[in-house]
Amino acid sequence: MQVLHYAPVMDMTLFRDLERLRETGNFSQAAQAGNLSQPAFSRRIKGLEAWAGVLLVDRSRQPVRLTEAGAQMLEAGLQGLAHIEHARSQIREAQALPDQYVVTFGAQHSIGWRFYPAWLQALEEAYGPILSRLRADDLPNCLQDLAEGDVDFVVAYGAETRGFSSLLIGRDRLIPVSKPGPDGAPLHRFGDTPLPFLRFGSSAPISTLLEPVFTRHGLNDRLQVVYENSMAGALRMRAHAGDGVAWLPESVVAPDLAAKLLVPTGDPAWDVPLEIRLYRNEARSNRVTRSLWGFLETRGGLLTG
Repeated sequence: MQVLHYAPVMDMTLFRDLERLRETGNFSQAAQAGNLSQPAFSRRIKGLEAWAGVLLVDRSRQPVRLTEAGAQMLEAGLQGLAHIEHARSQIREAQALPDQYVVTFGAQHSIGWRFYPAWLQALEEAYGPILSRLRADDLPNCLQDLAEGDVDFVVAYGAETRGFSSLLIGRDRLIPVSKPGPDGAPLHRFGDTPLPFLRFGSSAPISTLLEPVFTRHGLNDRLQVVYENSMAGALRMRAHAGDGVAWLPESVVAPDLAAKLLVPTGDPAWDVPLEIRLYRNEARSNRVTRSLWGFLETRGGLLTG
């Protein structure tokens, strides 16, 4: 991997430029979409690469495409930009209404990206508008923040609660997916042995949910780990590239399945049902958070069927 010199300052909007380049595959078209000259646009992409310290764009082919590092950086950058823009909106509202409490949610990355925005919208439609912010992190860090009172609630796949109260607020499932081949069928099929496997790292609690399935169906001997990461988004990008099979939350890959960028593989019996739960630390609650919790309790936690 070529390493570039570090640049100390980075403009978050550069990720929008990188997104346009991914969509068009052409510097001129991407520059036009961003109302920039091509030289100015190229300088902005090079500036982002300098900040990242790696090449993000493969310019050796036409149309150009993002490198693996570029795809992962774009995914992270767009998530970060969305969180920043949301926080800015919430801060402005809080300044206009200084007496209102801002509810802080912690969430696992994969939940924060897909499930959480839809769930929060449904909550506000049913309960009424609230001021809120999201802190996305690994689950152990989220639970530590909850214990210390740095967040009011944690949204996570069913996990060890350590004495926290919890409510079921949604359901998901882990499904094995693969990049499709030219015929639309899975590029990686379970008749192939060994099968390249994109695995959740041991630090991801979700990984423990897969072991019983692998043992029950004798899959361990049929899978060869080629990549490991605790973030679903990173595994998703490697699956996009055709590097192997990954068990991923259906809510995360639903757009990819609809666009045929990924397809299910294996046996439906190997799917793993997931509970999405809301956790709270009763010792750190207040009037606003108790009101939200009580409202959800009366609805059985679920806002939709």
